[in-house]
Amino acid sequence: MRNRKQNNRGVALVTTLIFLSTVVVAVTSYMGTTTSALRMARHREMDLRLLNLCEAGFQAELVALWIPFKVSQRFDAMDAAYPGASPENPLGVISGTYDGVGAYTVGIVGYDAPDTYNRFVTLRAVGFRDLNNNGQLDSGEPYRTVETVQRFSLDRSGVFDYAYFANNYGWMTGFGQNDLIVNGDMRANGDFTISDGIPTVNGSIYACANNRLVPPAQGLVNIAPNQWSNSTYASNGDTRKRQAYDPSIHGAKGSEEYEQWRDLIYDAEASIVNGRFSGSVLADSRGVRDFQDVVLDTNPTKEMTLPDLNDLNYYISLSQNWVDQKATFGDGTPNPNYGDEAYIEVWNSSLNRYVRVTTNGVYNGSIGLIGTSSKPIKIHGPVTITHDAVIKGYVQGQGTLYTGRNVHVVGSIIYKNPPSFVGSSPASIDAANEKKDVLALAARGSIIMGNTKKFGTIPLRYMTPPFTKGRYDDLGNWVPPFDAKAIDSYGIQKYAPLLGHAYVDSVSSNINQLDCILYTNFVGGGNIGGGGTGVTFNGSIICKDEAMVLWSLPMKMNYDNRIRERALTNSPLIDIALPRSPSLTRAVWQSKGLKNY
Repeated sequence: MRNRKQNNRGVALVTTLIFLSTVVVAVTSYMGTTTSALRMARHREMDLRLLNLCEAGFQAELVALWIPFKVSQRFDAMDAAYPGASPENPLGVISGTYDGVGAYTVGIVGYDAPDTYNRFVTLRAVGFRDLNNNGQLDSGEPYRTVETVQRFSLDRSGVFDYAYFANNYGWMTGFGQNDLIVNGDMRANGDFTISDGIPTVNGSIYACANNRLVPPAQGLVNIAPNQWSNSTYASNGDTRKRQAYDPSIHGAKGSEEYEQWRDLIYDAEASIVNGRFSGSVLADSRGVRDFQDVVLDTNPTKEMTLPDLNDLNYYISLSQNWVDQKATFGDGTPNPNYGDEAYIEVWNSSLNRYVRVTTNGVYNGSIGLIGTSSKPIKIHGPVTITHDAVIKGYVQGQGTLYTGRNVHVVGSIIYKNPPSFVGSSPASIDAANEKKDVLALAARGSIIMGNTKKFGTIPLRYMTPPFTKGRYDDLGNWVPPFDAKAIDSYGIQKYAPLLGHAYVDSVSSNINQLDCILYTNFVGGGNIGGGGTGVTFNGSIICKDEAMVLWSLPMKMNYDNRIRERALTNSPLIDIALPRSPSLTRAVWQSKGLKNY
C-alpha cells in the first residue's frame, strides 16, 4: 500500500512539472507574440505618423504653389522660380513641426514644362520624429520619405459646358413657360434665383455656396423651372438645339455608345449612370436632386473657376504664334486652312475684295466689323483686338475674338454656314458640324449689347451696384463690384465704346439672333430683342454679372455642344482656343518607407 502511494506522488509530481513547463512555454510564446505584435503596432503607428507628416508638408507646399497659380492663371511665376530643381538642389523648401507628432521638410526636386498648358512639379517630403526638438533630421531619428508628382494645368474650362454661366448670381425674372426656353445647362457660382414667372429649362441648373461674395450666397436654386419631356423636346423642330436622348441612337444607358454621347444630349430623366449624374438635375449646396425633388446625392456643389482675361499680352502672344494644326477633319477630308495663321478679313468695297485687317493675328486699336450675307466677316483662329471691337452681321469661319477692353454687339450675329443637330447618326452630325461656322467673343472688359447712345435707366441699372456684386479673391483681396458708369483708364465710362456713341448709333440694329459664345471678365448684357420678334441665342454667355434686358418675347437659348470636350478624345469637336482655367492633379505618388525604427 505505501509503495503504491509513493508511486502516485511521483506521477503527480511529473504531471505537475509537465503542466508547469507547458504553461511557461505558452506564457513565453504569448509574451513573444505579444511583444512582436506590439512592436509591429508601434512600427505601423510610427509609419503612419510620419506618412501624415509628409502629407502635411505636401499640402503646405501645394497651397503655396496653387493659390498664386489659380489667381494669375499663368505659369510665369513658377517658370521663373523652379527650373533647375533637383534632389541635389531642392527649391521652395518649407519646414514645419507638430507638437507631440514630429516635423517635416518638403521641397521641389523636379520641374518639367512639356508644353504650353502643363507643368509637372516633383515634390519630396521627409517626415521625421524630432527627438531632440532641434527642427532638423539628425542621425538615428526615425524618418520616412515620400515623393509625388503634381500636374499643374491650364485646362479647357468647364464654364463652356453651359448655355449660361454667371460667376456671381444667376437670375431669370419675369418669364413664363413659353417666354424663355433654355435648351442647355445653366450655372452660377452663387445663388440661382427664378422669380415672377417660371420659364422652361431643358437642362440642369447649378448653384453653389459662396462666402467670398458680398453678401455671401447660400448657394440655392430656389425653385424648379418647367421642363419638357424627351418626346416633347424631340418633336420641337429647332435644328440648332442638342438632340434628345434616344437609346436607339445614343445607346442604352451604361453602354460604351452611351458614354460617347451622354454629355452632348438632353435627357429629362435624372439618374446615376456609371458613377456619374445623367440627365437634368438641380444641384446646389443641399446636394443633387431631380426636377421632382428626388434626392440623388447629398454632397454640396463646389465653385467653378472662371478663366481670367486680364493679361492681354498672353492673348496677343497666343494670336501671334497660333497656327492651324488640324490637317484633316474627323471624316478624313483635308482642312483647307491647315498651316494658316490667325486672322480676320472683311470686305473692302473700294478695293472690291477681302482685306486682312490683322497682322500676325493682332489688330492694334479699336475696330468696327460688319458683315452681310454676301460679304460676311471672315475669322480664323484666335484673334486679338487690343482695344474695342464693334460687331454685327454675318460671320464665316471658326475662331475666337479677344479684346483688350469691350466687345460691343450692335446687331444680330448670324453664322453664314450654321450647324444642324438633326439626324439619326451622331457621328455623321459631328462630321458635318465640324466644318461649320463658330465664333467666340471674349472681352477683357465687358460685352455690351445694343445701341449705347440709347441706354437709359435700363439696362444700366443692371450694370451697376447694388445689382452687380463685389467679392474677395483667393488671396483675400477685395474686388469691387462692376460699375458701368465709372470712368476707366481711357477717360470714358466703362460701358461706352471707344469708337464713340455716334458711331455705334449709326451702325446699330435690333438684336434678334446671336450665333456666338460670349465670354467676359465683367458684365455681359444690354438691350436685346428689339423690334417685337424676341431673340434666339445659339451659343453661350459666360460672365461675372449677367445684365441682359429683353424687350420682346420669346427668348430661346440653344447650347452649341461643339465647344464641349468629348468623352473619348478629351477635346472639343472644334477647338477655337477658348480661355483656360487652372487645375491641379496628382500624377505620381511613391513612398521610400520607414527608416531608423
